[in-house]
Amino acid sequence: MANYSYPIDEDWTHEELAKVITFLNLVEEANEASVDKEKFMVGYKEFKTVIKSIGEEKRLGREFEQISGYSLYRTVQQAKATETKRFKMEN
Repeated sequence: MANYSYPIDEDWTHEELAKVITFLNLVEEANEASVDKEKFMVGYKEFKTVIKSIGEEKRLGREFEQISGYSLYRTVQQAKATETKRFKMEN
């Protein structure tokens, strides 16, 4: 995993920050190696407890993609579409 700063909101609690960072780590893992689909989807569900609106998710996704090169949206879509236990992003 690359060394860069995640897009974060200073108003998030420590618990919220942990949920967002955990999910962004899973997005990286799915793009760099492979990740367990169930673990990824649980992480996404937790992420959505912090990032509730679609607009906020899109904004955060754009910021994350600019920093990392990984699309949050495309990774989630592939996770939803895959039927295997593990998945890796097909670039």
